[in-house]
Amino acid sequence: MTNATLDARPSDIASLRRPTVVRLAWFGAAIALLVVLCVASVAFGVRDVSFADIVAGVTGDTSTISSAAVAARMPRTVLALLVGASLALAGTSMQAVTRNPLADPGIFGVSGGAALAVVVGLTFFSLSGAYATMAIAIVGAAIASVFVYAVGSLGAGGATPLKLALAGAATTAAMTSLVSAILLPRVDVMESFRFWQIGGVGGATWDRIGVAAPILLVGAVITVVCARGMNSLALGDDVATSLGERVNRTRLVSALGAVVLCGAATAIAGPIGFVGLVIPHLVRLLVGTDHRWLLPGAALGGAVLLVAADVLGRLVARPAEIQVGVVTALVGAPVFIWIVRRQKVREL
Repeated sequence: MTNATLDARPSDIASLRRPTVVRLAWFGAAIALLVVLCVASVAFGVRDVSFADIVAGVTGDTSTISSAAVAARMPRTVLALLVGASLALAGTSMQAVTRNPLADPGIFGVSGGAALAVVVGLTFFSLSGAYATMAIAIVGAAIASVFVYAVGSLGAGGATPLKLALAGAATTAAMTSLVSAILLPRVDVMESFRFWQIGGVGGATWDRIGVAAPILLVGAVITVVCARGMNSLALGDDVATSLGERVNRTRLVSALGAVVLCGAATAIAGPIGFVGLVIPHLVRLLVGTDHRWLLPGAALGGAVLLVAADVLGRLVARPAEIQVGVVTALVGAPVFIWIVRRQKVREL
């Protein structure tokens, strides 16, 4: 066992053998819900549209204002799908690698590191170009990940869940302060990135999606390929090694996938918290702990959550809107408290 571990429970073992038909039923329900939310995403906004307008907009007809509104909302919907799925996959991977139920790109400072790197690059180095922004965001996410794990590993007991969570929270607070300190004296830059810092999908364009999608796909493939190895890590390092698993390599590759996903998603949509924390726990309850099912389920769940948050943010504040980063924080904070209170976490 590593120093940071979850209590093994009979229900966890049983969930690995959950019937396939039950898992497929949940997947079918999630896909149906996602389709409904996608329709709602292109239908609702400042101007509500009819089903005929949706069909016209989707097929490329922008001859009317309503069908043009549908066409304009489509990139936003697709971006919410991609970012939600990516953050949920990143959170699931981080929880598997650290064996920590509190692991999340936002809580562990990974999103904050990506955001700080982007702001520094744009402010001091006149960084331009979508690929350069993605690259520096991924580098910032990686540096933040290493820093938090190193700080959380100090002292007796090594990298325990509590120490990692505290190190991540402190790092996130420090990076948020640094971002504010950099932007406050620069009114022009601060105005440009004011909404980006909150986290949102309102500025989506097909060009930005075209740049981000391949990078997110690479991160997703890396993460999904490690699903079997994540199952072995859940048994403990000694058992995983005895089963022939290369523990360090599995951890490194899985963490790399999470960093790529989180960095690219943060670069294109800003730092959006709690998706990677809430979704893995919910999906485990539905499809079990087998990562071969959990990872695809988390991707679906993350997409559902972010599209739903975007639709809700547009509906409750019309004609204005609430950014998805605010909505996910309102949903995620109570769940975070519930996890801390209910999850059996121990330090060895």
